[in-house]
Amino acid sequence: MDGLHKVLKRMKRMLAVMAAGAAFWSFSPEAWAMDEIMPLAELQAGMTGELYTVVDASGDIRSFDVTILGVMQNGKSMPYIIARSEGAFADTDGGLMQGMSGSPVYIDGRLIGAGSATVKEMDPHTFLITPIEEMLPIWDMPDTKNQNLPKVVALKKQEEEKAEAEQDGKKQDDGLILTLGQTGGTDVKKESGPKEKQDASTSGAKEEKKNTPKDETKAEKQDKPKNEETPAKEGPSGEKNADASSSTGEAPNSTVAASPAKDEAKDKQDQPKEKEAAAVAGKQEKTLVYASGFGDMGMKFLQKQLEPMGYTATSFGGLSGASYTTDYAAELYPGSPVGAALAYGDFSFAATGTVTAVEEDGRILAFGHPFLHRGNVNYFMTDASVFAMVNGMTDGMKLVNTGNIIGRISQDRTAGIAGTVGVFPSVVPIRLTVEDKTLERATSYAATMAYDEAFVPVLTQAIAYAALGRTVDNMSESTVKVDFSIRTDAAENGIFERSNLFYAAADTGQIAFAELAQALALIASDTKGESDVYDVKVNISSEAKRLTASLVSATPDKLKAKPGETVKFKVTLQPYRAEKVTLEVPFTVPKAQRDGTMNLDVHGGGLVSLEKLLQAAQTEAGIVTAESQETSKTVKDRLKEMNDVDANNEIVIEPGAGPVLSEKEQKKEIEAAIRRQEEMQADGGKQGKATPPKAKLATDYVIDNVVHTAIEVSRKQES
Repeated sequence: MDGLHKVLKRMKRMLAVMAAGAAFWSFSPEAWAMDEIMPLAELQAGMTGELYTVVDASGDIRSFDVTILGVMQNGKSMPYIIARSEGAFADTDGGLMQGMSGSPVYIDGRLIGAGSATVKEMDPHTFLITPIEEMLPIWDMPDTKNQNLPKVVALKKQEEEKAEAEQDGKKQDDGLILTLGQTGGTDVKKESGPKEKQDASTSGAKEEKKNTPKDETKAEKQDKPKNEETPAKEGPSGEKNADASSSTGEAPNSTVAASPAKDEAKDKQDQPKEKEAAAVAGKQEKTLVYASGFGDMGMKFLQKQLEPMGYTATSFGGLSGASYTTDYAAELYPGSPVGAALAYGDFSFAATGTVTAVEEDGRILAFGHPFLHRGNVNYFMTDASVFAMVNGMTDGMKLVNTGNIIGRISQDRTAGIAGTVGVFPSVVPIRLTVEDKTLERATSYAATMAYDEAFVPVLTQAIAYAALGRTVDNMSESTVKVDFSIRTDAAENGIFERSNLFYAAADTGQIAFAELAQALALIASDTKGESDVYDVKVNISSEAKRLTASLVSATPDKLKAKPGETVKFKVTLQPYRAEKVTLEVPFTVPKAQRDGTMNLDVHGGGLVSLEKLLQAAQTEAGIVTAESQETSKTVKDRLKEMNDVDANNEIVIEPGAGPVLSEKEQKKEIEAAIRRQEEMQADGGKQGKATPPKAKLATDYVIDNVVHTAIEVSRKQES
């Protein structure tokens, strides 16, 4: 037990230092150094140890007795330690539960690994431990994320800390909040104050907000008088948003290789039976990905978006998103709850688990298995607080509130997650305003997403859909207008804006935000370099009625026109169950237009003209156009093209298909098209791409049909 006594002695020393500097809940704790580890080679079946975790709202890190059964070898795959909990585990007799992933397990005061999974279809008191030797290399894996954005330093906080350090080493900024916004990439390092070694007799000072991780439960269980001085640790502050964490995986077929068992331990369990079951069963990682604030329909939509990516999420009724703050003085210990989040605010997407190991420079290891298994990542690290444990028929879970942003998760690997307290990820804030014209109300929403190129388009679309659903409280027939802007260096003049109108007989939100996701996906898929996204703003307006209209006629104000001349068309619309509307749309005849009849299509922006359909058919037939060869377009070009796409509520006038050509005439047209292509290639594109003639006018309706008209083009002057 010498190892345990060393741990407790160090904890007492930390308490003494913290108590001496207590004032206004502000202190400079001694940095927590990595605990001594027990290599896997030294592990023997029958050894007994303790698992440390938080199980209730007290925030106390409690210990629970465990017995080692053996090691499950997976060939060249990662091995797992098999253990069994003794007695009532986690106060509910529920064994290793959801949210306990990462709980450190010690033998004789030495860390062996993280409780991370149970064996499917088996008693959760028998569980798997990810060896600490498999987790430690995560700290040394390359981190190339979060490098491209400028750093933000909290100058006010630095000055305050400097002044406090000059006095007595105390420092913590209770009021300063960093808004994780446009610039992101924040790298705010905590610097500890002087480490004053005090005698344990000073521990009678004012009770601290945060104490050390190991608790007196272990001492009570072992009746060791020396441990009575160590008070229980209080839970982290900032209880706000409920979440839990990650996915379920199948473990490969395994064999159990147990070391020689101690005689006194063999009598306690039937090892062969449990080992055989563990060898053939899969593992159930003890964590879930939780999304909150989305509502029932929003969760279904999010699940639909996540499915192609291979992920899933769940929600827990009543636990919604919250506005997080930033805690610059956060401290984590082995056994502390911790969160990994991709989004927070009115909508959150996160996971919670337990801290396995902590280094004095602020680095942590947690979970003992992946969150989303995405390697080098850029996620929020949050503190968390447990408020209840729920035991089910075959499993249980911690109910946890994620709280303040305290750092950045940088690695998401097979053996666990890793990150650093006090270093913050680059982010994408999203602000939404939803107006329900039928109910005459408007609601604003806000969330902040960690910049992950795969998830930002998905989460943004799902958040917009959920915001609409939460406001209108109606998934029936509606017309929805969406205006959005994305501030990004990938767009012309630093901003991409788009407006469109959508109608559906039910659940219009399913189609209304596809363009928003498409624009973000274009930015994220830039092959020439990583683009910055500074923020996203979305304005949504909804009416619970059908705002569509059909074109009745399009009459030109003149039947003949010269090239370059403008013709005004009077376009008559028939709105759904409303009076007709007449609008004027000017159309300019191209200067290069040949004499003769010019056929025109007048249609809604959501419809494709006949000429474009014929062009598509030609391409499929093997006629390659210059446009189809443009494979090296920049993201800026593609965004511009996307913005030029006609909106559903626009009246569009553009050239239509002419009369049916004879076989000879078709051949001439094809030869002419090939010559134009060859000329453009020979010119190297210096002539530029000709802009097709088009006129368009925005309306208050989704235009749902097309009409045809024509004018005569003649260069001859009228006599």
